[in-house]
This record gives sequence, structure tokens and C-alpha cells, in this order.
Amino acid sequence: MEETLIILKPDCMEKRVAGQVITRFEQAGFEIVAAKIMQLDGPILREHYAHVADKPFFPEIEAFMSSRPVMPMILRGEGVIAKVRDLLGPTNSLEAPKGTIRGDLGTDMMRNVVHASDGPETAAAEKKRFFSEL
Repeated sequence: MEETLIILKPDCMEKRVAGQVITRFEQAGFEIVAAKIMQLDGPILREHYAHVADKPFFPEIEAFMSSRPVMPMILRGEGVIAKVRDLLGPTNSLEAPKGTIRGDLGTDMMRNVVHASDGPETAAAEKKRFFSEL
């Protein structure tokens, strides 16, 4: 069984739609194998967003992602990485079709409700980053 990491982002927590998002993942047949609430800070955000940490827009990402607690989770299921990304829709919520999580609940490119790993290697690194205790 494949595993992936998702993060219910600050906008998801602020709008109080975490339950709706989790329900969609469970209805798709995925098992939650780990979850916690945590406050993200500069060091973990710079590691997580290392691919854009040197870009001029990174401070905006850092401010948003540290604005309130988030909920990282590990989901398990057949083909979970690709299926979760399909359920989410495109990264830019404005381009995400209705019926997808981002299309129904997101606002824009950054406030798009959920982060999800984009491949097996990324999922492995992200699981270790957010759940080092496992």
C-alpha cells in the first residue's frame, strides 16, 4: 500500500472545513495512519519549501503557512498519491473544477486548502519531515 503526506493548510483550519476534507479522503477509501496538529516555523518551512526558499515570494508563503496551526496527515491506500492529487484538483484553486477539494473550498494559488506530496520520493521525505517520531 502506498502512503502520502497531506497538510491541511491554515485556510482549511481557519474556514473550519477540515472535517469535510478528511471525509472526502475517507470516502475515497484512504486510511489515516498518522495525524497531528502543529504550528509550523521558519526552519521547517524553509526545508519543506527549499525549492522556492530563495524566491522573492517565499516570505509570503512563510507568513501564510505559519499564521495558524496546520494538520499534517499520512494517508494510505492503493495509488493514494495520484488519487489524492486528483481529488484536490490543480494547485491554483481558481483553475480547479467544482467537485474537487480546491475547486469547492480553495481561494487562490496559495490558499488552496491542502498540500499533498507529488510523488513517492517526495512523500517519503515529507513523511519523515513531519512525522520523524514514526
